[in-house]
Amino acid sequence: MKNLVCIIITVLIIGVLLIGASELPEFGNPDNPEHNSLSKGYIANAMADTGAKNIVAAVILDYRALDTLVEATVLFSGVIAVITVLKGLN
Repeated sequence: MKNLVCIIITVLIIGVLLIGASELPEFGNPDNPEHNSLSKGYIANAMADTGAKNIVAAVILDYRALDTLVEATVLFSGVIAVITVLKGLN
């Protein structure tokens, strides 16, 4: 019975992921969201707005600094959790 429930849940998750993947925009389409005016604005104004030496550093450290901070916090929390679990196994 437990195996059947696991199989059903797995099939449902795979189905949801496949439906989500089918809804993604077509690769290379110029009307995709990544080709909007915001990305063009980043490319055109990043160096002048931030004073950074390159566009990647400007986007990561100036435009998306809070997002980068939260991502780093999540990664460090995960590392601390893994270390704590592994130390508990000794």
